[in-house]
Amino acid sequence: MANKPGFLRVVQSVLASAFGVQSQQKYQQDFSQTTIVPYIVVGIIFVVLLVLGLIGLVNWLTP
Repeated sequence: MANKPGFLRVVQSVLASAFGVQSQQKYQQDFSQTTIVPYIVVGIIFVVLLVLGLIGLVNWLTP
């Protein structure tokens, strides 16, 4: 059984995967975890922040 991943490890993994720079070794470690819930929660938060950031950037750049 794999150990529960820490918060920073989950954030790092989600960010690396989002930008396509996740190594095969870390990818295998992520999929060997007993639960996927932390990855889903951090992934949803990342997407929401990304969309809000893009909306804010567009509103700032357009008159």
